[in-house]
Amino acid sequence: MSQTYMIVAEVRGGKLRQVSLETLHAAALAKGEGDRITAVLIGHQLAEFAQELSGYGVDQVVTADHAGLAHYNPDTYFAALSEMIDAVQPCAVFFGHTSTGRDLAPQVAARLGAGQISDVIALEKDSSGLVFTRPLYAGKAFEKKRFTQGPFVVTIRPNNISAAAAVPGSQAEIVQAAYVPAADLRSVVKDVVHKASGKVDLTEAKIVVSGGRGVKSQDGFKPLEQLAEVLNAAVGASRGACDAGYCDYALQIGQTGKVVTPEIYIACGISGAIQHLAGMSQSRIIIAINKDPDAPIFQVADYGIVGDLFEVVPLLTEEFKKALA
Repeated sequence: MSQTYMIVAEVRGGKLRQVSLETLHAAALAKGEGDRITAVLIGHQLAEFAQELSGYGVDQVVTADHAGLAHYNPDTYFAALSEMIDAVQPCAVFFGHTSTGRDLAPQVAARLGAGQISDVIALEKDSSGLVFTRPLYAGKAFEKKRFTQGPFVVTIRPNNISAAAAVPGSQAEIVQAAYVPAADLRSVVKDVVHKASGKVDLTEAKIVVSGGRGVKSQDGFKPLEQLAEVLNAAVGASRGACDAGYCDYALQIGQTGKVVTPEIYIACGISGAIQHLAGMSQSRIIIAINKDPDAPIFQVADYGIVGDLFEVVPLLTEEFKKALA
Protein backbone atom coordinates (compact mmCIF):
# COMPACT_ATOMS: atom_id res chain seq x y z
CA MET A 1 0.00 0.00 0.00
CA SER A 2 1.51 3.33 -1.07
CA GLN A 3 2.07 6.13 1.41
CA THR A 4 2.40 9.89 1.03
CA TYR A 5 5.37 11.87 2.32
CA MET A 6 4.67 15.58 2.78
CA ILE A 7 7.23 18.38 2.63
CA VAL A 8 6.42 21.90 3.80
CA ALA A 9 8.18 24.26 1.38
CA GLU A 10 8.95 27.89 2.19
CA VAL A 11 9.20 31.06 0.14
CA ARG A 12 11.37 33.93 1.33
CA GLY A 13 12.52 37.11 -0.37
CA GLY A 14 10.52 36.35 -3.47
CA LYS A 15 12.04 32.94 -4.13
CA LEU A 16 11.78 29.33 -3.07
CA ARG A 17 14.13 28.65 -0.18
CA GLN A 18 17.04 26.32 -0.89
CA VAL A 19 16.27 24.28 2.23
CA SER A 20 12.89 23.40 0.69
CA LEU A 21 14.69 21.51 -2.08
CA GLU A 22 16.99 19.88 0.48
CA THR A 23 13.90 18.80 2.43
CA LEU A 24 12.41 17.42 -0.78
CA HIS A 25 15.54 15.35 -1.38
CA ALA A 26 15.34 14.01 2.17
CA ALA A 27 11.75 12.92 1.59
CA ALA A 28 12.76 11.27 -1.69
CA LEU A 29 15.45 9.30 0.17
CA ALA A 30 12.95 8.26 2.82
CA LYS A 31 10.08 7.10 0.63
CA GLY A 32 9.69 3.59 -0.67
CA GLU A 33 8.89 2.34 -4.15
CA GLY A 34 5.38 3.38 -5.16
CA ASP A 35 5.12 6.04 -2.45
CA ARG A 36 4.15 9.63 -3.28
CA ILE A 37 5.54 13.04 -2.33
CA THR A 38 3.24 16.00 -1.80
CA ALA A 39 4.76 19.46 -1.44
CA VAL A 40 2.71 22.13 0.30
CA LEU A 41 3.09 25.90 0.14
CA ILE A 42 1.44 28.45 2.41
CA GLY A 43 1.41 32.16 1.63
CA HIS A 44 0.14 34.57 -0.99
CA GLN A 45 0.63 34.72 -4.77
CA LEU A 46 2.17 31.27 -4.92
CA ALA A 47 1.40 30.20 -8.51
CA GLU A 48 4.97 30.77 -9.71
CA PHE A 49 6.50 28.81 -6.84
CA ALA A 50 4.01 25.94 -7.16
CA GLN A 51 4.93 25.63 -10.83
CA GLU A 52 8.63 25.67 -9.92
CA LEU A 53 8.18 22.94 -7.32
CA SER A 54 6.29 20.75 -9.77
CA GLY A 55 9.46 20.49 -11.83
CA TYR A 56 11.35 18.63 -9.11
CA GLY A 57 9.67 15.26 -9.35
CA VAL A 58 6.96 15.67 -6.73
CA ASP A 59 3.62 13.99 -7.36
CA GLN A 60 1.45 16.83 -6.11
CA VAL A 61 1.74 20.46 -5.00
CA VAL A 62 -0.94 21.80 -2.66
CA THR A 63 -1.11 25.55 -2.02
CA ALA A 64 -2.94 27.59 0.58
CA ASP A 65 -2.90 30.92 -1.23
CA HIS A 66 -4.64 33.78 0.57
CA ALA A 67 -3.93 37.43 1.37
CA GLY A 68 -4.31 36.58 5.05
CA LEU A 69 -1.30 34.25 4.73
CA ALA A 70 1.04 36.83 3.19
CA HIS A 71 2.99 37.09 6.48
CA TYR A 72 3.85 34.21 8.78
CA ASN A 73 1.50 33.84 11.72
CA PRO A 74 1.64 30.57 13.70
CA ASP A 75 -2.14 30.51 14.13
CA THR A 76 -3.07 31.00 10.49
CA TYR A 77 -0.28 28.84 9.07
CA PHE A 78 -1.02 25.96 11.44
CA ALA A 79 -4.72 26.18 10.60
CA ALA A 80 -3.98 26.07 6.86
CA LEU A 81 -1.45 23.27 7.26
CA SER A 82 -3.85 21.24 9.40
CA GLU A 83 -6.46 21.33 6.64
CA MET A 84 -3.91 20.12 4.09
CA ILE A 85 -2.71 17.33 6.38
CA ASP A 86 -6.30 16.17 6.87
CA ALA A 87 -6.76 16.05 3.10
CA VAL A 88 -3.44 14.33 2.28
CA GLN A 89 -3.11 12.02 5.32
CA PRO A 90 0.70 11.82 5.12
CA CYS A 91 2.78 9.15 6.80
CA ALA A 92 5.52 11.73 7.43
CA VAL A 93 5.92 15.50 7.35
CA PHE A 94 9.29 17.12 6.56
CA PHE A 95 10.17 20.74 7.41
CA GLY A 96 13.30 22.79 7.00
CA HIS A 97 14.96 23.48 10.36
CA THR A 98 14.16 27.20 9.99
CA SER A 99 12.36 29.57 12.32
CA THR A 100 9.08 28.63 10.62
CA GLY A 101 9.82 24.90 10.64
CA ARG A 102 10.90 24.91 14.27
CA ASP A 103 7.66 26.69 15.18
CA LEU A 104 5.24 24.54 13.20
CA ALA A 105 6.79 21.07 13.46
CA PRO A 106 6.03 20.47 17.18
CA GLN A 107 2.44 21.62 16.67
CA VAL A 108 2.00 19.21 13.77
CA ALA A 109 3.62 16.38 15.74
CA ALA A 110 1.29 17.00 18.69
CA ARG A 111 -1.75 17.12 16.43
CA LEU A 112 -0.81 13.84 14.73
CA GLY A 113 0.32 12.16 17.92
CA ALA A 114 3.59 11.63 16.07
CA GLY A 115 7.22 11.40 17.05
CA GLN A 116 9.60 14.16 15.98
CA ILE A 117 13.33 14.32 15.24
CA SER A 118 14.74 17.83 14.84
CA ASP A 119 17.84 19.28 13.20
CA VAL A 120 18.59 16.25 11.04
CA ILE A 121 21.86 16.44 9.07
CA ALA A 122 21.74 13.00 7.37
CA LEU A 123 19.45 10.05 6.82
CA GLU A 124 19.97 6.55 5.55
CA LYS A 125 18.13 3.27 5.22
CA ASP A 126 19.12 -0.02 6.79
CA SER A 127 17.40 -3.37 7.13
CA SER A 128 15.18 -1.97 9.89
CA GLY A 129 14.13 1.23 8.16
CA LEU A 130 15.18 4.87 8.29
CA VAL A 131 18.02 6.15 10.46
CA PHE A 132 18.33 9.89 11.15
CA THR A 133 21.53 11.60 12.32
CA ARG A 134 21.51 14.80 14.36
CA PRO A 135 24.27 16.70 16.25
CA LEU A 136 24.53 16.99 20.03
CA TYR A 137 26.56 19.20 22.37
CA ALA A 138 27.28 21.91 19.79
CA GLY A 139 28.39 19.36 17.22
CA LYS A 140 30.84 17.52 19.50
CA ALA A 141 28.80 14.33 19.24
CA PHE A 142 26.15 12.83 16.97
CA GLU A 143 23.25 10.54 17.63
CA LYS A 144 21.40 8.21 15.30
CA LYS A 145 17.67 7.86 15.88
CA ARG A 146 14.80 6.01 14.29
CA PHE A 147 11.02 5.93 14.57
CA THR A 148 9.39 2.72 15.76
CA GLN A 149 6.03 3.64 14.26
CA GLY A 150 4.39 6.36 12.17
CA PRO A 151 3.41 8.97 11.42
CA PHE A 152 6.52 11.05 12.10
CA VAL A 153 7.78 14.64 11.76
CA VAL A 154 11.32 15.68 10.83
CA THR A 155 13.15 19.01 10.45
CA ILE A 156 16.18 19.20 8.15
CA ARG A 157 19.14 21.48 8.92
CA PRO A 158 20.00 23.70 5.92
CA ASN A 159 23.17 23.04 3.89
CA ASN A 160 23.63 19.43 5.02
CA ILE A 161 21.57 17.34 2.62
CA SER A 162 22.01 17.99 -1.09
CA ALA A 163 19.13 19.74 -2.83
CA ALA A 164 16.76 17.86 -5.10
CA ALA A 165 17.57 18.20 -8.79
CA ALA A 166 15.06 19.35 -11.36
CA VAL A 167 13.48 16.50 -13.32
CA PRO A 168 13.13 17.30 -17.04
CA GLY A 169 9.52 17.06 -18.13
CA SER A 170 8.23 16.72 -14.58
CA GLN A 171 4.78 18.22 -14.08
CA ALA A 172 2.95 17.64 -10.81
CA GLU A 173 -0.72 18.05 -10.08
CA ILE A 174 -1.25 21.50 -8.53
CA VAL A 175 -4.17 21.79 -6.12
CA GLN A 176 -5.50 24.93 -4.44
CA ALA A 177 -6.58 24.18 -0.87
CA ALA A 178 -9.57 26.00 0.52
CA TYR A 179 -8.60 28.38 3.30
CA VAL A 180 -11.00 30.50 5.33
CA PRO A 181 -9.37 32.70 8.00
CA ALA A 182 -10.77 32.31 11.48
CA ALA A 183 -12.74 35.20 12.90
CA ASP A 184 -11.20 34.92 16.38
CA LEU A 185 -7.46 35.10 15.66
CA ARG A 186 -5.36 35.82 18.74
CA SER A 187 -3.01 38.01 16.72
CA VAL A 188 -2.83 39.58 13.26
CA VAL A 189 0.44 40.40 11.47
CA LYS A 190 0.01 43.69 9.62
CA ASP A 191 3.55 44.07 8.30
CA VAL A 192 7.06 42.72 8.75
CA VAL A 193 10.00 45.11 9.02
CA HIS A 194 13.40 43.55 8.37
CA LYS A 195 16.04 45.30 10.44
CA ALA A 196 18.87 43.53 8.66
CA SER A 197 18.78 42.27 5.12
CA GLY A 198 21.22 40.95 2.60
CA LYS A 199 21.42 39.42 -0.79
CA VAL A 200 22.16 35.97 0.65
CA ASP A 201 20.20 34.15 3.37
CA LEU A 202 22.60 33.65 6.29
CA THR A 203 21.40 30.14 7.19
CA GLU A 204 21.56 28.92 3.58
CA ALA A 205 24.71 30.74 2.42
CA LYS A 206 27.51 28.68 0.89
CA ILE A 207 30.05 31.22 2.16
CA VAL A 208 29.79 33.28 5.37
CA VAL A 209 32.07 36.18 6.32
CA SER A 210 31.68 36.82 10.03
CA GLY A 211 32.99 39.53 12.35
CA GLY A 212 33.62 39.66 16.09
CA ARG A 213 34.68 42.26 18.60
CA GLY A 214 37.85 42.71 16.57
CA VAL A 215 35.95 44.77 13.98
CA LYS A 216 35.86 47.50 16.68
CA SER A 217 32.85 49.44 15.33
CA GLN A 218 29.94 49.48 12.89
CA ASP A 219 32.29 50.83 10.22
CA GLY A 220 34.55 47.87 10.91
CA PHE A 221 32.03 45.63 9.18
CA LYS A 222 32.42 47.49 5.87
CA PRO A 223 35.54 45.55 4.75
CA LEU A 224 33.69 42.32 5.57
CA GLU A 225 30.67 43.42 3.58
CA GLN A 226 32.89 44.25 0.61
CA LEU A 227 34.50 40.81 0.75
CA ALA A 228 31.09 39.18 1.08
CA GLU A 229 29.83 41.04 -1.97
CA VAL A 230 32.73 39.78 -4.08
CA LEU A 231 32.20 36.19 -2.90
CA ASN A 232 28.38 36.34 -3.03
CA ALA A 233 28.50 35.50 0.66
CA ALA A 234 26.40 36.34 3.70
CA VAL A 235 27.68 38.47 6.58
CA GLY A 236 27.42 37.14 10.12
CA ALA A 237 28.63 38.18 13.56
CA SER A 238 29.53 36.89 16.99
CA ARG A 239 27.41 37.73 20.01
CA GLY A 240 30.20 40.00 21.23
CA ALA A 241 29.92 42.16 18.11
CA CYS A 242 26.13 42.27 18.45
CA ASP A 243 26.26 43.12 22.17
CA ALA A 244 28.72 45.92 21.42
CA GLY A 245 26.22 47.45 18.99
CA TYR A 246 28.39 46.92 15.91
CA CYS A 247 25.58 45.15 14.04
CA ASP A 248 22.04 43.87 14.38
CA TYR A 249 21.27 40.69 16.34
CA ALA A 250 19.77 39.23 13.16
CA LEU A 251 23.37 38.51 12.13
CA GLN A 252 24.30 36.66 15.31
CA ILE A 253 25.77 33.19 14.90
CA GLY A 254 26.19 30.91 17.89
CA GLN A 255 24.46 29.00 20.63
CA THR A 256 21.93 31.80 21.18
CA GLY A 257 21.87 32.88 17.54
CA LYS A 258 21.72 31.17 14.16
CA VAL A 259 23.39 27.87 13.33
CA VAL A 260 25.16 27.91 9.96
CA THR A 261 26.90 25.17 8.01
CA PRO A 262 28.42 26.86 4.96
CA GLU A 263 31.05 25.40 2.69
CA ILE A 264 33.42 28.21 3.73
CA TYR A 265 33.30 30.20 6.99
CA ILE A 266 35.64 33.19 7.29
CA ALA A 267 35.96 34.37 10.91
CA CYS A 268 37.38 37.87 11.21
CA GLY A 269 38.38 39.20 14.61
CA ILE A 270 36.52 36.38 16.39
CA SER A 271 38.29 34.81 19.37
CA GLY A 272 36.38 31.54 19.21
CA ALA A 273 34.28 31.33 22.38
CA ILE A 274 32.51 28.00 22.77
CA GLN A 275 29.12 29.71 22.39
CA HIS A 276 30.11 30.97 18.94
CA LEU A 277 31.64 27.66 17.88
CA ALA A 278 28.30 26.00 18.61
CA GLY A 279 26.81 27.91 15.69
CA MET A 280 29.51 27.36 13.03
CA SER A 281 31.79 24.47 13.95
CA GLN A 282 30.15 22.19 11.36
CA SER A 283 31.25 24.45 8.49
CA ARG A 284 33.17 22.46 5.88
CA ILE A 285 36.16 24.84 5.75
CA ILE A 286 36.91 27.39 8.48
CA ILE A 287 39.30 30.27 7.83
CA ALA A 288 40.31 32.39 10.82
CA ILE A 289 41.83 35.89 10.74
CA ASN A 290 43.00 37.18 14.11
CA LYS A 291 45.88 39.23 15.54
CA ASP A 292 46.20 36.87 18.52
CA PRO A 293 48.07 33.69 17.50
CA ASP A 294 46.72 31.97 20.63
CA ALA A 295 43.03 32.71 19.88
CA PRO A 296 40.91 29.55 20.39
CA ILE A 297 39.41 29.97 16.90
CA PHE A 298 42.69 28.68 15.41
CA GLN A 299 42.14 25.33 17.14
CA VAL A 300 39.10 24.62 14.96
CA ALA A 301 40.21 26.49 11.83
CA ASP A 302 41.39 24.65 8.73
CA TYR A 303 43.38 27.72 7.69
CA GLY A 304 44.59 30.57 9.89
CA ILE A 305 45.96 34.02 9.17
CA VAL A 306 47.63 35.82 12.05
CA GLY A 307 47.26 39.51 11.27
CA ASP A 308 45.15 42.64 11.44
CA LEU A 309 41.82 42.00 9.74
CA PHE A 310 41.78 45.60 8.46
CA GLU A 311 44.93 44.80 6.48
CA VAL A 312 44.18 41.17 5.57
CA VAL A 313 40.53 41.41 4.50
CA PRO A 314 41.02 44.21 1.90
CA LEU A 315 43.95 42.25 0.42
CA LEU A 316 41.77 39.13 0.17
CA THR A 317 39.00 41.17 -1.43
CA GLU A 318 41.34 42.48 -4.13
CA GLU A 319 42.78 39.04 -4.84
CA PHE A 320 39.34 37.46 -5.08
CA LYS A 321 38.24 40.24 -7.44
CA LYS A 322 41.14 39.37 -9.74
CA ALA A 323 40.55 35.64 -9.48
CA LEU A 324 36.82 35.88 -10.12
CA ALA A 325 36.98 38.52 -12.85
